Amino acid sequence: MFASLCHVASVSAPLVRTLASLPRTALTPQSAIYVSTSSNPYFNLTLEDWLFRHYPAHAPLLLLYRNNPCVVIGRNQNPWKEVNLRVARERNVPWIRRRSGGGTVFHDLENTNYSIHVPRASFDRAKTANIVVRALHALGVEGYANERNDICVGGKKIGVFSSYVSGSAYKIVSSRAYHHGTMLISTRLDTLGELLRVDKPTMNTKGVESVRSPVCNLVESNPRITHEAFVEAVITSFRKEYNVGDEPCVVGETPVYVGDEYFKVGTAELLGWGWAYGQTPEFEYVLEKRFRWGDVTSTIRSKHGVILSCTFTSSTSTNIQATLDELGRRLEGKRYGFVHDAEIFSELGEYGSGEMAESEAGELWRWLQAEMKG
Repeated sequence: MFASLCHVASVSAPLVRTLASLPRTALTPQSAIYVSTSSNPYFNLTLEDWLFRHYPAHAPLLLLYRNNPCVVIGRNQNPWKEVNLRVARERNVPWIRRRSGGGTVFHDLENTNYSIHVPRASFDRAKTANIVVRALHALGVEGYANERNDICVGGKKIGVFSSYVSGSAYKIVSSRAYHHGTMLISTRLDTLGELLRVDKPTMNTKGVESVRSPVCNLVESNPRITHEAFVEAVITSFRKEYNVGDEPCVVGETPVYVGDEYFKVGTAELLGWGWAYGQTPEFEYVLEKRFRWGDVTSTIRSKHGVILSCTFTSSTSTNIQATLDELGRRLEGKRYGFVHDAEIFSELGEYGSGEMAESEAGELWRWLQAEMKG
């Protein structure tokens, strides 16, 4: 199927860089069509970013890949609002903040991701969406693009949780743009639902919230469709649309790229707290709970993953209120969801009514800590 072969390195250990800096690279893109054999989401998302920034701005490019199970959120989203973090921890499924906007999607080896890059001046969402639509037609599936240029099948709308394609997103920078999305082929929809089912109506975020829609798999329309068949169909459609004759460049995590600065730093950035959590837009979370000693309402404000303020109101005595006020002060400036007991309990009892206040504060803190962890 593929005539040429490119080699790409394994993921490196975490490093740190600022978002404004761009690491050096000794590599040059070799084809207008890339197919990754890696299932490492950190590698594949960095490969996409590398191609976006280093392929000639005037020419179209196609990237296709699959990832191991993971949740991918948009650049401007709130992970505590979009991902069921408890289920993700239990299932050992990572979540990753991508470099483009849009909503949250689930990836696994039973769905296929596509990324179409074009010059900004000729960027047309309908045109790029129709490349995938024609690929579906070639596979015997009557897909179409709706008014938002989401791909639909059988009258089911495409959203972040979508029918057949699990969301699509765009990125436009300088002279370049891309449209990428996820095709659900035979994915575990029960796992998808559990990981993306979050019930936090009192968490209000200034970021982008995902639009929820029903989902189903492509094999329900054609049981013979596979990842390989979809890849072939999209490549054929892309070639026809842009009159491209290049053979696909097959990319894997091989030693050639191990020392390349761009891939080392790019994958490390995705793994780091500063990108994963520190990019979270400002949000407010109002929590209420009835304890044996009274009712408590907590209002937490956070921006860039750091707690700006935490206030409490309580129906109990003024003695415990003093302890609650001190707890709120101690939370200011801490990383949301990453506060340790030692940062809270040091001499906290002195602000309340002895051992009783300390016990009440401990009970409240365990509740609040669990809520912030998600």
